[in-house]
Amino acid sequence: MEKKSGAGLTRIRNAFGWSMAGLAATLKHEKAFQQELGLCLVLAPFGLWLGETGVEKGLLLGTLFLVLIVEILNSAIEAVVDRFGGEHHALSGRAKDMGSAAVFLALANVGVVWILVLFF
Repeated sequence: MEKKSGAGLTRIRNAFGWSMAGLAATLKHEKAFQQELGLCLVLAPFGLWLGETGVEKGLLLGTLFLVLIVEILNSAIEAVVDRFGGEHHALSGRAKDMGSAAVFLALANVGVVWILVLFF
């Protein structure tokens, strides 16, 4: 039985399209992602300029990509929680808070890695 997503190159093409749709939706609807993307666009050139080796440049830029990845996952969690109702539920609040905590830790990771790479 063939999967709905297709097989081979069709599946790859479909997956790419769904990924681009997800990025577009995130850019359109998520202010936090827009702000973090702006931060990444400012910091990425500095990471390339200040990193002395490929590994350093990879670490500096990788932390920035990680923030965007975690923010997308956080936004997905929030969308699913919001989809299932507007009434307050402790588990819904906990899920949203955990997503927010993950974004916070990803941002803290940027600071720690950049300080360690650039100053030590």
